[in-house]
Amino acid sequence: MGIISWIVLGLLAGAVAKLLLPGRDPGGFIGTTVIGIAGAFIGGWISARYLDRPIVNHFYDGATWAAAIGGSLVLLVAYRIFFGHSRR
Repeated sequence: MGIISWIVLGLLAGAVAKLLLPGRDPGGFIGTTVIGIAGAFIGGWISARYLDRPIVNHFYDGATWAAAIGGSLVLLVAYRIFFGHSRR
């Protein structure tokens, strides 16, 4: 998969992460989208590097989606923890 595929996957993974963790985010739609893209890259890297589950070159592979969504969820939770109370 190329960079563009990972960006598209990140956009979709960010949307799924937002559906799984509803609520107000400090960054709004743009922040959640960026978190989704970064989460896709980080989730794919962690999966390939540490979990011994290399990401295949197929966009529709379940492990690729799970890694991207998992990375997005982790980043979204961390973002809420660190920056969630600053907008009161």
